[in-house]
Amino acid sequence: MEIKKDILWRVYLVYLGLIFFGLMIIGKALYTQRVEGKYWRSMGDSLHTKIIDLDAERGTIFSEDGSMLSTSIPQFDIYMDFGADGLRAKNGERFFKNIDSFAICLSQLFKDKKSQDYVRDLKMAYANKERYYLLHKKVSFEDYKLFRDFPLAKLGRNKSGIITETKTKRLNPYGELGFRTIGLYRENARLVGLERSYDSLLRGTSGKRLVRFVAGGVLMPVEGYEVEPENGYDIYTTLDINIQDIAERALMRKMIEKEALEGTCVVMEVATGKIKAMANLGRDSSGNYFETNNYALRTSEPGSTIKLIPLLTALDEQNKTIQDNIDIHGGKWNIKGRVVSDDHGGAASITLKQAFALSSNVAMSKLAYEYYNTQPEKYYAKLKSLNLTSKTGIELKEEFTPVVPNPKNKKNWNDQTLVSWGFGYALLVSPLQLLMVYNAVANNGKLMKPYLVNEIRSYGTVIQKNNPVVLNSAVASQNTISQLRECMEAVCTEGTARAAFQNALYKVAGKTGTAKVNDGIFKYKDGVYQSSFAGYFPANNPKYSIIVTIKNKPGAVGYYASTVAAPVFKEIADHLFKYIEKPVLSQQLTAKKDSFGYQFSGSRESVRLLANQFGWQGFGKPTGNWQQVVLSKQNINQKEISVMSGTVPNVLGMGLKDALFLLESAGYRVNINGKGRVVRQSIDGGTAVAKNKIIELNLN
Repeated sequence: MEIKKDILWRVYLVYLGLIFFGLMIIGKALYTQRVEGKYWRSMGDSLHTKIIDLDAERGTIFSEDGSMLSTSIPQFDIYMDFGADGLRAKNGERFFKNIDSFAICLSQLFKDKKSQDYVRDLKMAYANKERYYLLHKKVSFEDYKLFRDFPLAKLGRNKSGIITETKTKRLNPYGELGFRTIGLYRENARLVGLERSYDSLLRGTSGKRLVRFVAGGVLMPVEGYEVEPENGYDIYTTLDINIQDIAERALMRKMIEKEALEGTCVVMEVATGKIKAMANLGRDSSGNYFETNNYALRTSEPGSTIKLIPLLTALDEQNKTIQDNIDIHGGKWNIKGRVVSDDHGGAASITLKQAFALSSNVAMSKLAYEYYNTQPEKYYAKLKSLNLTSKTGIELKEEFTPVVPNPKNKKNWNDQTLVSWGFGYALLVSPLQLLMVYNAVANNGKLMKPYLVNEIRSYGTVIQKNNPVVLNSAVASQNTISQLRECMEAVCTEGTARAAFQNALYKVAGKTGTAKVNDGIFKYKDGVYQSSFAGYFPANNPKYSIIVTIKNKPGAVGYYASTVAAPVFKEIADHLFKYIEKPVLSQQLTAKKDSFGYQFSGSRESVRLLANQFGWQGFGKPTGNWQQVVLSKQNINQKEISVMSGTVPNVLGMGLKDALFLLESAGYRVNINGKGRVVRQSIDGGTAVAKNKIIELNLN
């Protein structure tokens, strides 16, 4: 019995011991998890590293004169590593010595909380040994320059624990002007325009950085293990920002007046095919207009602007002249049970010149049908030679493919197709394609490929240069071209567009077009009309060709192209004519010396590039972030420009890029007049900054 009790006692003792040790293990586990968990997780994280990509600085898109259309400005995310050896040395002597003054500076710069709140939060982060504590995100370059001189921050990374990550913000300095053509870069957003087409070149080459995990899964850079990214290329376009502004304003005014649904306007340089402006406006449900889609590249039934083609073929291939008569049956023609009508009626017969000027549907349909009905492939071949059966090849991926039935495909062809082609139905082409054809007539028969990009540069060096491309050296004989130009001028002097151009100071050649819309949203019966005018000016010496296409609202009053599209053409042409017809100065006049001709101001990088470009001798290494260079016959003088926080920067003598950066960083909205360098700013440099104000810049 005693032996049994002794055995039971030993068993109970062992059992209690196991329970005790089990409770100790559970307690230790809970302590480790609840109390020491953060420390051990951070230790575990710190053993893991990985390599991440560093985004390169995206290249800038420029207009032809060097104005920035889309650019990137740097922004900085600032963190602190409270585990840095230099910061914690001697029980944090360096940290506690500078914490008060550092907090005051942070509070004054960022204005997000009081200095005592900064002191409290920083001390708490120090006590918790936080390895990647966020101080502030999206700090501007100007603010970051000030931050680098703060107590603690100026001691360097190891002694201060300061970690900086550089990011960029994409800006369009001219807002929505030409937005759909230029595009706007946004992370994780669908790109459009040139930003999309040249994304791989603008993006540059990513760099590499070694990072390690700290508490909470945050990635902390490992100093010294980084490969710098290679910045993206710069794109220099053919666009003229002044012409773009003129085109967009003229289009906007007419669309607001007519409450139109959408519209586009393209301005092309006749001799080269350069696109100088491409405006696109759509209307939202609230009635506001903005650049929604690139309507210049979208296909539709063009209406009467296509009538240039049957007239061209008649003159070039049927040996007709514009003085030949054509029977229009009083404005109604019955062709196999289908009646083709002219809007304004008509006589029994008129000349081809009159038929084109008055936009006779009957005449142009007969020209297409009667000669090509038995050989429609010849008419299709002419359309193909005018590049109307394929894309233009412009550097925009949003371009639609034209829909032009091929007579070889009997499923899409019937006896009425040629009749419809004669006055702009049964085929879909884009405004840009039509403009190419009208531009070819202005260019003495030479069909030019439209293009938007002049050069691609890397750090100022030209990587690729685009030159004008001739797609067809002669779309017709010179005799035909001469007659076509005469007919197009007649449209504007005695035809459908005479009212729009009767007071013009220059001659215009072009063609109106009004078509019923059947686009999948609207049917012909809905009463929606598309108004177009395509042409060029000055007619005697063409410089620019322009097309305007506007889709009117359902049931619109006054939807004819002569009162909708042609006035937009004229408003644009009136402005451009001022630049074309420059006054001839007497040879006795001498040019006044430009007082700014021997002075340049800008960022250190801009000054360095300028010095390299011109090979300035005796030019020292720039110091400071902003410089002024004054040239004389003997030497080059350079000095640093002081940019003080809280005052308006002095941007006189700077290029637009540097001036915009400084002023927008100071909180100003900038209105720009002219081109070149800044010669006047409406608020003097050194004046106290007033946030969200507007400052006017005049450029020489």
